[in-house]
Amino acid sequence: MKTWLITGCSSGLGRQLAEAVAARGDRLVATARSTDSSKTLCERYPETVRAISVDVTRAGDAAKAVALAESAFGGLDVLVNNAGFGFIGAIEEGEPGEYRPMFEVNLFGLIETTRAALPALRKRAGARIVNLSSGAGIAGSAGFGFYNASKFAVEGLSEALAQELRPLGVRVIIVEPGPFRTAFLGRSMVTAAREISAYAETVPARRQYRQTNDGRQAGDPAKAVAVMLQAVDAEQPPLHLPIGPRAHAIAEQKLDSFRADLAAWRDVSIATDFDARSQIGPN
Repeated sequence: MKTWLITGCSSGLGRQLAEAVAARGDRLVATARSTDSSKTLCERYPETVRAISVDVTRAGDAAKAVALAESAFGGLDVLVNNAGFGFIGAIEEGEPGEYRPMFEVNLFGLIETTRAALPALRKRAGARIVNLSSGAGIAGSAGFGFYNASKFAVEGLSEALAQELRPLGVRVIIVEPGPFRTAFLGRSMVTAAREISAYAETVPARRQYRQTNDGRQAGDPAKAVAVMLQAVDAEQPPLHLPIGPRAHAIAEQKLDSFRADLAAWRDVSIATDFDARSQIGPN
């Protein structure tokens, strides 16, 4: 029996994961800005589920959730940083008031929640941190640049964190989902108010994708959650976990492109050290 703390449990993969964790008998601290979404879950599993209001951008909220896990269940085994939302717009179109709140949730909220949970996680052998990235955290795409940047930052932070925690027995899993049938393209997506005609060949396709695919994504959230649970339970979990065929295609295309650039420019780009003779000092 594990004790979980999951952020962003009001909808989407966070909600699905919370329900699956509770259903299999694990203990859960479910967090969201409002606890209304977790009321039914608490009533169904009164002995093993607690809900607490957490705004990951508000100082001290995450620490309260960790304290609840320790007081109610004696510790913490799994942290899932799921809270987040997206933003559509060209880099030039986005305004600070539109995209900075996304970084506060997707990146800085994740950082502070993780920092609050680490002392408790380090006490548990085999503890796990699951950071929700995205296929957008693997490769950038026009119209998604700000969202890409927030998730690329999560990837880099998570890779460094994994190295710091591995000797302590704590493993990090970066979950990189493709499109799944959740509310992400609806309530969890913000669009830049300004549209610049110069980007008509690239960015409108992203806006159109949102309008035509919301609620029609091919991915089954329950199946995504099953993969996440399997990874958390694994003795040797993956660091990177793309989920769904689209996420795997993005990763493979990125690797192919990266390798092609490396091969094409290798001889030129590595010839940058000092010449051996230039490092010989005077007699």
